[in-house]
Amino acid sequence: MDAQKAIKEYGKYYRIALEEGRFDNIEEKMKTFEKRLKEMYSSENFKKHNIYPTINVTYVYAVIAMCLEIRDLGYSDKEIIEILNRGFDKRRDRYRKIIAFLNNLPNSFSIARRWNINDHKKRVEEGSITYDYFNVSKDKVEYSISKCMYVEMFETYGIRGLCKIFCMTDEFAYSGLTKHVNFIRHSDLSDGQACFDEVIRR
Repeated sequence: MDAQKAIKEYGKYYRIALEEGRFDNIEEKMKTFEKRLKEMYSSENFKKHNIYPTINVTYVYAVIAMCLEIRDLGYSDKEIIEILNRGFDKRRDRYRKIIAFLNNLPNSFSIARRWNINDHKKRVEEGSITYDYFNVSKDKVEYSISKCMYVEMFETYGIRGLCKIFCMTDEFAYSGLTKHVNFIRHSDLSDGQACFDEVIRR
């Protein structure tokens, strides 16, 4: 996706977040967001980060730009996450339907197990995530991550804690897979030393 198309596409969700949050001067805020994101897409940081096939860096940078814009208005990390989650809620509708379908399958844990194995393989190959360990058994997947490029991108812009927005996507997915899967997140890298998760057959 080219920069201008991305700015227009992701700007739609930022506008929704601003409208849902009842912000004033929305058109002015949209212009400053678009200007910031355009500059970010032209930066050396973007070129350095945009090398991982499994990460939609264009999207990640759009979210970072939104976070920076709202932070500049004086909002806390917790408030920013709530504001942006409202903006992206409709975007998650398709994923909710897929997750609901998978939840009703008797082999939903096996699907989640295979997804984790495949994701681990791809992340290691491209170097986007560093695992301290990745253990798989018939009924459990357990791993610890000490470095993640999602977090590194947010850290580059001084807002590491706001990467929680992406860390929460796993919790969102597994919250809909409750029939046969138990997901336990002990910690994540947005505010901890490691991302430590367990995915267990229920």
